[in-house]
Amino acid sequence: MLIEKYRNLQDILQKMESVVVAFSGGVDSTFLLKAAIDTLGYDNVLAITADSETYPSSELKEAIMLTKWIGANHRVIQTSELAIPGYKENNQNRCYFCKSSLFDHLLPILEEYEFKNIIYGVIADDANEFRPGMKAAKEKGIRGPLLEADLFKEEIRVLSKEAGLPTWDKASFACLSSRIAYGDIITKEKLTKVDKSEAYIKSLDIHQVRVRTHEDTARIEVEPDDMPRVLQYHVAITKRLKQFGYKYVSMDLTGYASGSMNMALKKEEML
Repeated sequence: MLIEKYRNLQDILQKMESVVVAFSGGVDSTFLLKAAIDTLGYDNVLAITADSETYPSSELKEAIMLTKWIGANHRVIQTSELAIPGYKENNQNRCYFCKSSLFDHLLPILEEYEFKNIIYGVIADDANEFRPGMKAAKEKGIRGPLLEADLFKEEIRVLSKEAGLPTWDKASFACLSSRIAYGDIITKEKLTKVDKSEAYIKSLDIHQVRVRTHEDTARIEVEPDDMPRVLQYHVAITKRLKQFGYKYVSMDLTGYASGSMNMALKKEEML
C-alpha cells in the first residue's frame, strides 16, 4: 500500500517535469524535495526557503544543511509577513494571507527558471484541519503532490526513514505566529519572545514544544511524557520566560496539539 502511494507520488511529480519547492526544512517539505530530486533529477528541482520574522531562527540553518545533504539547488529569499496587509491583525485568515504572499514571491522565480510547477508540503492530514493556506494555493495553481498521493504524516515519516532522511523523526513545527492567540496583534517582539522561549525549553531535552501566547501569559504545550521534565525544571523555565517578557507561565495539561489555537474559533469562522 505504501509502496503504491510512493509510486503514485513519483507519477505525479514525473508529469510535472520541473518544480520549485517551497522548502521549510520540516518533515514533509524535506521528503517532498528528496522525492522530487529522485524523480526529476537535480537540474529540474529548485528549493526556495523564505526567511522571515515568523520562521524559527534555528530552522534556517537546518534548512540550508538539509539541502546540502540532499544535494538540491537552493535559494533563500527574504520575506516579511508583518508587512502583508491583514496579517498582523491575526484573524482566522492569517495563514491565507501568508501563503498567498509566499506564492506571489515564488511565481517570478518559476518564470525566471522556466520551470513548470510550484509545489509545497501540504499532506493528507491537512485536508481534515482548518488550513486557510490551502485556499491560497488553489487560487494560484500551486500543487501539493503529497496530498494528491494521499500521504499522511506517519507514512511520510516511514518513507523518510527508509530514504535515510534525518528529518524522519523531527518534531512538527509551524510558523511562530501560530503561537499567538487569534485577535492579539502580531509583533516582531512577540515572535522573538516565543522563539527564545521555545529554544530554551528545547535545550532541556524536550523534543516537541509550543509556547502558546495569550497576551502576557505563556501556555506551554509538550507531549505528556515530557510533562514531568517541565515540572522538574519549572523554576528555571518560569524565570527564563519571565525574562523574555511573560508575566505568567503555565503548562497545558492536555499536552501538545497541532493547531490548538483553532479550538477557540467558532465553526462559522472556519468556513
